[in-house]
Amino acid sequence: MTQLIVEQAGPVTLVGGGALQAEDLRVAQTLAPYVVAADSGADQALAQGVRPDLTIGDLDSISAEARALLGTANLRHIGEQDSTDFDKALRAISAPVVLAVGFLGARLDHQLAVLHSLVQPGRVPCILIGAHEIVFHLTHRLEVSCAPEEPVSLFSLTGVQGRSTGLRWPIDGLSFHPMQQIGTSNKAEGPITLEADGPGMLVMLQKSHLKTVMAQV
Repeated sequence: MTQLIVEQAGPVTLVGGGALQAEDLRVAQTLAPYVVAADSGADQALAQGVRPDLTIGDLDSISAEARALLGTANLRHIGEQDSTDFDKALRAISAPVVLAVGFLGARLDHQLAVLHSLVQPGRVPCILIGAHEIVFHLTHRLEVSCAPEEPVSLFSLTGVQGRSTGLRWPIDGLSFHPMQQIGTSNKAEGPITLEADGPGMLVMLQKSHLKTVMAQV
């Protein structure tokens, strides 16, 4: 288990080296001003005029220019190679919630690894912000004021059941499993509630619900 490096009473923004929209970083930083970069995420943040408070990872992809600009005091090296920099950072952060940008929309293998880390036990609650949606691990009962016809997608990385209200296709009684039942492209009929009976369920909602989800994860 990685030793805690960041302990914050408020939300934290985590920046990765994947596809990043400047507006997403701006929104995340507004809601979570303390900024941590995962390795080459430091280059991404600096390119947007944001100086990370800390940079965490195995530091094999951060540029020499970013290293020099940030200085050794900003860098926290975690040398083990059995996990991704995203996972290293999540294990090293204690905060109410992490808003992660720059982790979706680039290499598919990197995105799959990120989703794998998102549902692992002992990780800080984290919301991934992508180009079109937010993604998070459903661990508590969730209430969201969705509009009719709004997309709501569910995808479990393991076997799990759950309950819902307000969905066109309710999930009650379904046994979700990545090789069997999935729940992508569902739709809201109005405000929704979601619950899962165990770990593993990923939820994808429109980005407009970020603040609401932050308060509940």
